[in-house]
Amino acid sequence: MATEIERKFLLSSDIWRTLPHTSVRIAQGYLSAEPARTVRVRIKGEAGFLTVKGQNHGISRVEFEYPIPHTDAEAMLALCPHVLDKTRHLLQTGPYVWEIDEFHGDNAGLVVAEIELPAVDAEFTRPAWLGEEVSHDARYYNSYLSQHPYNRW
Repeated sequence: MATEIERKFLLSSDIWRTLPHTSVRIAQGYLSAEPARTVRVRIKGEAGFLTVKGQNHGISRVEFEYPIPHTDAEAMLALCPHVLDKTRHLLQTGPYVWEIDEFHGDNAGLVVAEIELPAVDAEFTRPAWLGEEVSHDARYYNSYLSQHPYNRW
């Protein structure tokens, strides 16, 4: 069983854009967005993925992710009532990679940074461009944003 341990932050500046990073466009939707279990389908670049996540316990939860054919991912996305559109920017700082999600469409204007950690109590250096932590605020979960877009808050 895989465990995802993730902390999520808003950004205080765009300084990160001047640092070396890679980017990929992502489309994702939810076949189930229940808090106890989410089932997500994603197209990341040209690759498709199906992900099942359990309920959050603090900043951790079980996660199972499987590659699927691109055509299957497209067909599953068509079953989703809402599809998120975002660009993920990957930025290495020290031993960790920050995933900075810049949302488009109805969630335009929202930019969130996430870091996956090896343990709940793992220490990391906070970059200067990092703002308020929102790890425990369910409004910033992608499953919530798919049903309650940022521009309607």
